[in-house]
Amino acid sequence: MSKSKSGTKVGKVVLAYSGGLDTSVILKWLQDTYGCEVITFTADIGQGEELAPARAKAKRMGVKKIFVEDLREEFVRDFVFPMFRANALYEGEYLLGTSIARPLIAQRLVEVARRTGADAIAHGATGKGNDQVRFELGAYALMPEVKIIAPWREWDLTSRDKLLAYAERHRIPVDFKKKKGAGAPYSMDANLLHISYEGGVLEDPDFEHEESMWRITVSPEKAPGKPEYVDLEYRRGDVVAVNGKKMSPAAVLTELNRIGGRHGVGRLDLVENRYVGMKSRGCYETPGGTILLKAHRAMESLTLDREVVALKDDLMPRYARMVYNGYWFSPERRLLQSLVDASQESVNGRVRVKLYKGTVLVTGRKSKDSLFDTRIATFDEDQGAYNQADAEGFIKLNALRMRIGARRGRN
Repeated sequence: MSKSKSGTKVGKVVLAYSGGLDTSVILKWLQDTYGCEVITFTADIGQGEELAPARAKAKRMGVKKIFVEDLREEFVRDFVFPMFRANALYEGEYLLGTSIARPLIAQRLVEVARRTGADAIAHGATGKGNDQVRFELGAYALMPEVKIIAPWREWDLTSRDKLLAYAERHRIPVDFKKKKGAGAPYSMDANLLHISYEGGVLEDPDFEHEESMWRITVSPEKAPGKPEYVDLEYRRGDVVAVNGKKMSPAAVLTELNRIGGRHGVGRLDLVENRYVGMKSRGCYETPGGTILLKAHRAMESLTLDREVVALKDDLMPRYARMVYNGYWFSPERRLLQSLVDASQESVNGRVRVKLYKGTVLVTGRKSKDSLFDTRIATFDEDQGAYNQADAEGFIKLNALRMRIGARRGRN
């Protein structure tokens, strides 16, 4: 067992490993700096990359215990769908695609650490970003005594050139040309919910993003000239079928990404406030999530009581901040989730949306749990279900405080 620079003893460490430049360098750096056994964990959460090379690369670097897991269903079922029941939007726009993936990875890192007897975990998040907070808050919530190694907060490899030089010096296999061709000049993060783009030319908030940057959505200008209708079937707030076909959670999101991407749905260019205190500019593609949010709110509009909708809308920004800031496993998020989930018992039925050149328009909704009463809402004779004369007293009572204020010259 070796000691870290801070004097912390480290025997085994589980590294969140993608096989890319950063984590490949981190793997070797951990071996050399701490002399500890490194165990790698690689998660498939729908990033669209082949994970077999990551396993092979870790093996070539002397790793004995290599964990690669397909977490796509768990990601959507246990993280994405619960978040969408809350209609979560960070700062009114961001659908939290990166944020919601981090607690799952942290959970699995801790599980692997327990399974293998490791006493530490390591990640490749930088000291400037939100992900370090999300990974570590999640890990501490699940394994209070875990040690955490964050190389970006310790080493002097502070640029991509230094990372490449380190990789060359230590003969670390990094297919950087391929990576560069697929992602430069942006830093990308992909999963089944979204793709994010940051860094490079995007660090100028006045620089218009380039059309060639986008990966899974066509330009709205080049989207089909004919709209497409999509039917979503809901059960307790979750989509269970698309166009009449029953699907698993991951299959639902995959299909909506495909359909929405074809119609240019789900692009976002945003300046957001990071939890660590700085502003950052990011671009996001979330076609399936954009459809899910629009349709879910439509389903709730038909099936939820007015004050329940208002309460959820009041609490949503706080829920979204919990997810964004890394408090998924906090008692307050769990408590709020129980309230959200209880509200979804009646959110059952079908929503029809029309996709056209980057837009999502709800065109129909139907539910056996609907609170919409045509007899009351109609502009025709309402069969005695509503006495319009009652509105006069209702209005006067609600105007009373303003009338009193006006008499005192306070309005």
